[in-house]
Amino acid sequence: MAAGRGDRAALTQFIEATRRDVWRTIAYLSDPASAEDLSQETYLRAIKSLPRFSGRSTAKTWLLSIARRVVVDQIRYNSSRPRPAYVVDLDDVLAGGRIENMVEIRILLDGLEPERREALVLTQVLGMSYAEAAEVAGCPIGTIRSRVARARDDLARATAEDDRVG
Repeated sequence: MAAGRGDRAALTQFIEATRRDVWRTIAYLSDPASAEDLSQETYLRAIKSLPRFSGRSTAKTWLLSIARRVVVDQIRYNSSRPRPAYVVDLDDVLAGGRIENMVEIRILLDGLEPERREALVLTQVLGMSYAEAAEVAGCPIGTIRSRVARARDDLARATAEDDRVG
């Protein structure tokens, strides 16, 4: 990859081409409030590792596996520290539009086991193939398929329960 050989234009193009997918992956696997910082950390790690990128997978798959590790590292770090209260600026939230649907989707996704949520986000939100998602998650393709199927079942069950309640 030209970016790994020091081509700044290629690096800029690579970042622009992948920025949205990296942010979305991180936002779904952790939380939207942390996504920008964790995206930056992902790119810092990727840039340091570019010279060693062997091309065994696509650059996007390689980058999203780095993003996944960044999220895991952040979760480990956060679990070892006390949590401050989470405060959101209401104006920022309301400015986003479609807030009710986004809140519902976020609640449903947060209700999934992390591995199932990851598989669902990679394949259904980011549009990765099962093989690419398996590489990012570091597991067999069959495991991704079963996680996606179980995530769909969990979501169907949760929405059915929600319909009965309200």
